[in-house]
Amino acid sequence: MARILKKERLSDVVWRYRLDAPRIAKKRKAGQFIILRPSEQGERIPLTIADGSAAEGWIEIIFQVVGKTTAVLAGLPEGGDIPDLAGPLGKPTHVEKFGRCVCIGGGVGIAPLYPIVSALHGAGNDITMILGARNQSLLMLVDEMKQVSGRVIVATDDGSEGFHGFVSAVLADLLGKGETFDLAVVIGPTPMMKVTSKVSVDAGIRTMVSLNPIMVDGTGMCGGCRVTVDGKTKFACVDGPEFDAAKLDWNEMGKRLGTYKQFETEKHNCKVGLDK
Repeated sequence: MARILKKERLSDVVWRYRLDAPRIAKKRKAGQFIILRPSEQGERIPLTIADGSAAEGWIEIIFQVVGKTTAVLAGLPEGGDIPDLAGPLGKPTHVEKFGRCVCIGGGVGIAPLYPIVSALHGAGNDITMILGARNQSLLMLVDEMKQVSGRVIVATDDGSEGFHGFVSAVLADLLGKGETFDLAVVIGPTPMMKVTSKVSVDAGIRTMVSLNPIMVDGTGMCGGCRVTVDGKTKFACVDGPEFDAAKLDWNEMGKRLGTYKQFETEKHNCKVGLDK
């Protein structure tokens, strides 16, 4: 059980929660995640640990309301409890001084990118940050990213803020101008990661992506999060969530994500009251 210490609405559909979780806060590292259930009858969902304090015993999660479970989670009050919380799970991000890094976050994928960028910055890397969203209202953590990046470039699909277009186009423009990078980290919706990582991989840049497929237990037992990497079966929950984009079978992953689309749509259409 974890108490909700602070509840903050970042946009109409995105929330940031600070949770009392001292044991997780003490052990968590950049790139790791938790699995929670917002109610005893609810499903288990994975969420990246966006921030945390070992000294104060809290972690933060950021999530977007996209279906019934996240709607239930958004309806919990500040001071209320999340009944089930397990973590930290997954392998931490490998952090060292690579040199020049380009870190690209799309939508709610910006949240899991923040602790990774912070860790890379702390290791002495030069960070170029590209943040993208459908529109200005869905952008998040821009000020926080500026604190740990040498440069922040914003892009929106509708042009409501920054570059009018996709983050992949921003990256292609930088590379076209002769800029070089030693590492790329791309996190966001699967189509965005597939397209953007192709740009960086084709440019010869080592590219890491963080996957968030369907997970149930977070221990590799259910097999729901399996992906093919370099021709071998891997499980995102225990072997990831980060993998080399050049070795990932993107087509297989896309098909697997669509397996339960009908059920997800039905759940999304369920009417659940949200705390305003």
